[in-house]
Amino acid sequence: MNEQANLIDISDLGLSEEELFSHVASDTLAAEKITAPRYSYWHSVFRVFFRKKINIVILALLALIILFAFIYPMFTNYDRFAHVLTEGGKHLSPEKALELHAGDNPIHWILGSGGAGESTFDAIWVGSRISLSLAFVCALINMVIGTVLGAVWGFSKKFDIVMQEVYNIIGNVPYILLISVIVMILSASFWSLVFALTITGWLAIAYFIRTQVIIIRDREYNLASRCLGTSTLRIAMKNIMPFMVSIIVTIAATEIPSYISYEVFLSYIGLTMSDISLGKLIGTAQPSMFTPGMQLEFWAPVAIASIITIVLYVVGQNLGDASDPRTHM
Repeated sequence: MNEQANLIDISDLGLSEEELFSHVASDTLAAEKITAPRYSYWHSVFRVFFRKKINIVILALLALIILFAFIYPMFTNYDRFAHVLTEGGKHLSPEKALELHAGDNPIHWILGSGGAGESTFDAIWVGSRISLSLAFVCALINMVIGTVLGAVWGFSKKFDIVMQEVYNIIGNVPYILLISVIVMILSASFWSLVFALTITGWLAIAYFIRTQVIIIRDREYNLASRCLGTSTLRIAMKNIMPFMVSIIVTIAATEIPSYISYEVFLSYIGLTMSDISLGKLIGTAQPSMFTPGMQLEFWAPVAIASIITIVLYVVGQNLGDASDPRTHM
C-alpha cells in the first residue's frame, strides 16, 4: 500500500506525451566519453610543487642568490685592485674595514677586505656569477646532448651497439682526471672548463636516459601504439616524455651543483681561471682559513658555494618529484 501511495499519476503533471517522452539518438562516440576534470600537466606540476611551503622559501632564497649574483655586480663596478694602494686596507675584519671605508656604502665591507684590499662581499657575488654561469652552461649542453642521444640510444638497436662500446671505453676513465688533464693542456679559462666538463659529461646522462627509455619503451600501451602504426616520434613525445620529465629534472638537480663543485676543486688544486670565481676565491684565501681576523676571506665563499649547491639541489629534487605524473593524483 505504501508503494502504491508513492506512485505519481503522470496525467496530473499537465504535460503532453511528446514532452514527457522523446527519442534519444544512439551516439557511439558520446557514449565512450568519460566525464572527468580537465587535466593540465604543468598546472599539476606547479600545484604539487607549491603545495609544500618549504619549496616557496627555498625558491625565494634561490631567487635572492641569483639576484645578487647577476644583478648586484652590475651596480658595484667591481675592481679587485681599486684599493690595492690604500694603506692598511688589506686582510681587514668587517669592523676595521667599515672603519677605514666609513664614507663608502657599508654593505661593501660587511665581510671585510681581501688580499688586494678588495671588498670580500663584492668579490663573492662576482665569483658566484661566474660559477653559476659555468654551471648553467655546462648543464644545458650536457642535458640536451645526453637526453637526445639517450633517447635515440634507447630506441635504436644499431646505435646501441656502437654507443655501448663508446661508453665502456670512455666511461671507465676517471672523470675528474680527464677534466684536470684537459684544463692543464688548454690552460684554465671559462670556456676551457666548459669544454672539459662537457666533452664526456653527457655520456653518463645519455646512458641513464637510455636505460629509462628501454624500460618505458616496451610497456603494453607503447607496443599497442606501434601495432596501430603510431610513429616512433609521436610515441616518444606522447607516451614516454611525460614520464621522463621528472627523471630529466632530477638529473639536472644533481648536475648543476656538481659543476660548481668541480670548479671549486680544480681551483683548490691550482687549476684556477683568470676570472674571479668562487673556486678561485676559496683557493686564494686558503691561508686565511685559521688566521685570526681573516677567516671570513675563506669561510664566506665556502658558505655561499655550499648554500648555492644545496638550494639548487633541493629545488631540483622537489621539482623532479612534482614532475612525476604519479604525484598528481
